[in-house]
This record gives sequence, C-alpha cells and structure tokens, in this order.
Amino acid sequence: MHSIVLGINNLRSMAVSGDPKSRGELRSFDNSDELATNLAEYIAQLSDISVKDRGVFTIALSGGCLINLMGKLCEAPYSKTVDWTKWYVFWADERAVSKNHVDSNYKLAKDGFLSKVPVLNSHIYSINDNATTEDAAEEYEFTIRQLVKVRTVDVSAISDCPKFDLILLCVGEDGHIASLFPGHPALEDKDNWVTFITDSPVPPPERITFTLPVINSASNVALVVAGEENKANALSIIFSDDNDDIDALSLPAQMVRPTDGELVWFVAKGISSEPDGSNSGHGCPP
Repeated sequence: MHSIVLGINNLRSMAVSGDPKSRGELRSFDNSDELATNLAEYIAQLSDISVKDRGVFTIALSGGCLINLMGKLCEAPYSKTVDWTKWYVFWADERAVSKNHVDSNYKLAKDGFLSKVPVLNSHIYSINDNATTEDAAEEYEFTIRQLVKVRTVDVSAISDCPKFDLILLCVGEDGHIASLFPGHPALEDKDNWVTFITDSPVPPPERITFTLPVINSASNVALVVAGEENKANALSIIFSDDNDDIDALSLPAQMVRPTDGELVWFVAKGISSEPDGSNSGHGCPP
C-alpha cells in the first residue's frame, strides 16, 4: 500500500501523463486548509457563473468531509459576495435515518454549513425521512423532475437527466461515491435518477442515492479525497495509464466521467479525523 504522500506525488505525474479529459483535473494540496480555501473559491466561482447564466445555482451535497471543508464559504469574503438566495440545495445521497440522527447527511450539512449562510429554507430539498427508502427515492426523483420541468434544475441535452450545476462528492476508502459501492447493482441502474439500497456494506444499511447517469450529467462534479492513507492506492489506480484491465464496477469513483461537464479532483495529503470518528470529522467516513 502506498503512503498518502507517495500516492499523491505519483498522482501529480499520472494526471499529467494520462488523458486529462477522461480523468478530470487533479488539484492536490499539502493540507486541509489549502484544500478548503481552493474548494471555497471553486464553488463561489461556479455559483457566480451559474447565477449570471441561469439565475440560479443548483448544488447537490454528500456527507463526510465535505461540509467541514466548505466552511470557508461561511466566512468573508464569500459570506457577503455569494448570492445565497439563488442557491438550490440537494443531496446526492442520504442515510435512511431521521434528520436529527448523527448519521444524517442533512443534519451534518444543516449544522455545519446551511445554518451559517442565508440560503432560503424553501430552496433546501432534503430527502423524506418519514418514508421507506423506496418511497423516499421515488418521491425525491419526482421532486427533481418537477424542478426540471420549470428549469430550476437544468436538463442534459445528451441524457435527458437533470443537469445540476455542481455535484460535490467525497470518495470513500473503497472508492465509493455517494452511496454507490463497489460491485453493487445500483452502479448499473440507468433507468432511475434516484435509487435506494438496503444492503450498504457499512452502516447504516439503508440509503438513498443519485445514480451514475445523474452524476455524469452534471455541469460540474467535484470529487474530494481527504485523509486516510488507504485511499492513495485507489487514486493511483484511477489515474494510472495501466488501468484498462480494472473492473470499473470495483471502483465506483473511476466511473465518474461527466458526459458534457467538468470533473475536478480535490486531494489532500492528510486530514485529521475527529477523535470519536463521527460523521462530523474532516476525514471522509463511509
């Protein structure tokens, strides 16, 4: 197993030698603070561009390290310069728990970010925590379809899927993104925008998630890799020139290839986790 330092140093050369169009842009940082600063500027710029172009900014969040790393958006200058009233916030995945549960991605985002910026409550589209996972997935897809009809959420001319302005995802130790895990049948779901699983390999088992066609239809996708050493091996495989023989289903992050959008990787050499390993830590949990 590569160390995280060796892995990221290798990635710098791999990103240059590989096909940048398919693998995306790699931004690597020495520490979490540098990553957070760059991520905040990246999001703020995309927000500004989208608001000027369409009058809205649609962003889909995940859980894990993302929320803490987005914290600089709550500070000057972004707290005053970002047009928060034009933001529409969604979740790329959610755990089937109540909104006040420690494992809830909604709670994580609400406590750590959304409560600190003036995004309109009516523009925050959380997943129903009172329904079954199947019903919640169907309901969330219906909500997004209604917003696509009125073009609050744009539509992809290629796939007819929703075209979010930005989808932000953490990459797990096993290379999973959202709640799409290695080898899981949900990776091959091309019929639904939102699906559900009841057998997550890590708790909690029941989850709701965007499908790959939706993720790959976004205008911009950012994959954030922070923390644990054992992610370096997965990254080395993804950015290697010799990965043609790797089963894509075994490494979901490798399947993120926007069809008509931009992919950016934000990678930090090391980020400290909370002592209790909770969902609020800087590291990306399952």
